[in-house]
Amino acid sequence: MKLSNQLGLLQPLPIPHRPWYSISMDFIEGLPNSNKQNVILVIVVRLTKYVHFFSLAHPYTAAKVASLFMQNIFKLHGLPSSIVSDRDIAFTSTFWQELFTRQGIDLAMSIAYHPQTDGQTEVVNRSLEQYLKPLQQTNPTTPFEALYGYPPPRLLEYIPDTTQVEAVDNYLYIRQQALSLLKTNLVAAQERMKLQANKNRIEKEFQVGDWVYLRLQPFKQRSMHQKMGKLAPRFYGPYQILERIGAVAYKLDLPNDALIHPVFHVSCLKAKLG
Repeated sequence: MKLSNQLGLLQPLPIPHRPWYSISMDFIEGLPNSNKQNVILVIVVRLTKYVHFFSLAHPYTAAKVASLFMQNIFKLHGLPSSIVSDRDIAFTSTFWQELFTRQGIDLAMSIAYHPQTDGQTEVVNRSLEQYLKPLQQTNPTTPFEALYGYPPPRLLEYIPDTTQVEAVDNYLYIRQQALSLLKTNLVAAQERMKLQANKNRIEKEFQVGDWVYLRLQPFKQRSMHQKMGKLAPRFYGPYQILERIGAVAYKLDLPNDALIHPVFHVSCLKAKLG
């Protein structure tokens, strides 16, 4: 394994405290046309791993994706508190950013050229691509609120001794225990994943002001895989580090005409010697 692929310890995302609190979104592109649709939007509930799939036609717009989201997710589950995604043009558009940030939703995007931030959606994508291989031959209210005039009541967390009906208490207790067990199992799975992944990783840190070379290796799904030319440069730069972002990312002083996000995972960087 190349050293540049080993830099930076794994930093799992926080585990959501309830279903539909946080979701992840991604696209599977480059699929054969089916009724003029050739893109699949994948939405994963980060806590329970519940998944929705929706078909789209390429090119798609942020407005189209948002409409699909509102019609199929919002009306059934409400709005999440956070959305994890890559830096697809639909998610970085002014329309998407303004629409969801005004609703108080945190838009967490992966670092440039480092899609592992949203690893679970990438896993779902690969599973769906594998499954599909043999097959390759805006309303502001929910329907419930529109019908009844008020939003649907939500099931509160279990609080002991708040009901005199034993059956209700048991139901809420069992549901709360199931969620607690799910969170415990997710924490254990994350720790196992970190332990295994970090065996082949090196903790590397840079300082603000350091000069580094940048490796640009665009991530592509297997369905869109293309080989890079043998003579294509492996590293660009050097560029100066302006800021450290979190534990494993850095903001670089890129040229003004650069059309990419300036924050990169440490695995994309190589120290300039001398």
